[in-house]
Amino acid sequence: MTCGRMRAVGDPMSSRPRPLVGARLRRSDHARGGANGRHRAPMSTRAGVATPSGRGNLGRELIIAEAVRFIDQSGQDRLTMRRLGAELNVEAMALYRYVPGREQLLDGVVEYVMNELYDTTMTGEPTASWHEYLQQTARGVRTVATAHPRIFPMVAVRPPAAPWLRPPLRSLRWVESFLEALAGFGFSAQQSVLVYRAFATFLLGHLLLETATLAGDEEPAVEGDTAVADAAELSAYPRLTALSAQLSQDAFEDEFDDALHDLIKRVAHFHS
Repeated sequence: MTCGRMRAVGDPMSSRPRPLVGARLRRSDHARGGANGRHRAPMSTRAGVATPSGRGNLGRELIIAEAVRFIDQSGQDRLTMRRLGAELNVEAMALYRYVPGREQLLDGVVEYVMNELYDTTMTGEPTASWHEYLQQTARGVRTVATAHPRIFPMVAVRPPAAPWLRPPLRSLRWVESFLEALAGFGFSAQQSVLVYRAFATFLLGHLLLETATLAGDEEPAVEGDTAVADAAELSAYPRLTALSAQLSQDAFEDEFDDALHDLIKRVAHFHS
């Protein structure tokens, strides 16, 4: 995948420094400075061997992509090297040539998603204002989070190169670009830090809750006696039961937009 670069602040070709945002959601063919901010060689350049399944050459790129697909479908807890090897029609030992172990595999999964996030939010056409930049960036993060609801929470807990960075966006490359964009819009260093902290807290609160809901596995069918017992227990909470239809509605998108609007108003207050 070819990824655009953010226009450097102060680019003489532009009348004003502006960040790049709004690219289409794309898969990464190159591991460009993953979730921990370290540069890695493109996965496609690594040696590989043909897989019996005919999926192409076995290599780190293919293994990580298959791990992403597996977690999206079945969850992190079910991911093992043996199961992943079975999905690729190879012995688990064949995977260790490219990925030393499960922890490194999970690091690669987070790197994959953070590369996708970078391409979605930090490349594309420049925005006209910081308001538009924050709106598009936030919605781009939500797009990636909801596309990988079982992986996005891992972004907040995997050890980053800079553990003092507030989750969930602890990719050094992503945060560097975010801060650079704010500077291009005239934010001071202190204002940029305040915006990042507020932005990260906003995303953490909303998206971890939403992805937890999206990632929830279907509950097994309950026995009749248990269902009756649950109904009897709910009868002790008449107001809760009466509002069950409203409380169960999926309002994540509206709540996300409302909270984003409030955040931008707060930023405008201390940026003025």
